[in-house]
Amino acid sequence: MKRHMDWDVGLISGPDGEDWRVPVAELQGRQKALSEGLANNGMESALIDDPVELYWLTGGRQNGILHIGADGSDIETIHWVRRSLRRARFESGGSDCPHETSLQPRMGGLESSLIERGCSAKPAMLNGKIPAERFSFINSKIGSLTGEIENCTSLLYSLREVKSEWEIDMHRESGEINKKMFEAVEEIGSVGSTELEIASAADSISREYGFGGRIRMRKWPMDCDRVVIASGPSGSVPSYFDSAIGGIGASPISSLGAGFRKVKANEPVLVDIVHLHRGYVSDCTRMFSAGTMSDTWNSRLEDMIEIRDSVIASLGRGENCSKAWDVGKSLADEMGHSENLMGMQPDQSNFLGHSVGLELDETPVVATGFDRPLPIGGTMAVEPKVIHHDGSIGNEDTWFRTSDGMECLTAGDSFPLYTEW
Repeated sequence: MKRHMDWDVGLISGPDGEDWRVPVAELQGRQKALSEGLANNGMESALIDDPVELYWLTGGRQNGILHIGADGSDIETIHWVRRSLRRARFESGGSDCPHETSLQPRMGGLESSLIERGCSAKPAMLNGKIPAERFSFINSKIGSLTGEIENCTSLLYSLREVKSEWEIDMHRESGEINKKMFEAVEEIGSVGSTELEIASAADSISREYGFGGRIRMRKWPMDCDRVVIASGPSGSVPSYFDSAIGGIGASPISSLGAGFRKVKANEPVLVDIVHLHRGYVSDCTRMFSAGTMSDTWNSRLEDMIEIRDSVIASLGRGENCSKAWDVGKSLADEMGHSENLMGMQPDQSNFLGHSVGLELDETPVVATGFDRPLPIGGTMAVEPKVIHHDGSIGNEDTWFRTSDGMECLTAGDSFPLYTEW
């Protein structure tokens, strides 16, 4: 007989014993919204096993599956957990948990478990996120249920585009920590500092305030470094990453961001920082130099600020994101930046802003094809940048749209767009 070892759930906390669990009211609202969305899309139920979506819906990312029924289906929500069941219950609210939590059935018994809970059709799944092998395996285990496995990926993405007041607070706190990271960069940078040395100062702040070690992205196979330092010509080096800035990186397997190059006098040093507070992204860029930058670089920065303002104004008016792209791109063309906006040929990126949330690359995007506005409650990083062979320059803040326009969630006016060390 196996002996179950006890452990203390009280060990799970934020700093100084703070309760960092997602509020139960948030989980209830999200599950209700998904249940109604499933009904509106003609889906009887859904199986959710992606870590990000599990966190959004259950407050944790344990190894398991959430089964949620459509509104009116009489299928009650259950979180099947392989491990750790006790932690899953605690992170979902403990005695206030808004759903049933139990051990996950063996996959050979998944079909009968679904039928027992009232399923007649195959549940929808996150077909846009899960590996093909995983999809095929689950499909093979539920063969007697009717229909095909429908894709609920877009439904989850659309629900997460509009943030709650609590989520905006998380973004705002993330932005405050992001600013502290820039203050650390301001303190340590100088001629002769390597990009990695500067990045490490920001990294330590991020860790101190609770960064969990991973930035999540939707687009496969993207991954991201949270502190990109590009000094002088480092800013012209492209990478695998779909962004204006690549940077030399620390090695070929980490070929993005800060490297071993040392800062030289009077050159632009672009610092792009991402922080996650309890999962929520803040994304911000500021410029530095050891000594004074040239008038040419200062002029380019002023142009990027003007482009940023035009994009922000367009988004705040509720114009389509594709329109905001046209506004910013046209202004960049008039200024003579068409060959250098968001990269140099053939490695230019074609966007000026990307939505953020629990993932860095959410929707909508300020780009061609996104013919809809940033919704009220949507959160977006706007980041016009220009790249030349001898350096890069730009600015970035994270914003959210209110009924009155756009509100900054990161450093904004409280930290200079350009700082001399």
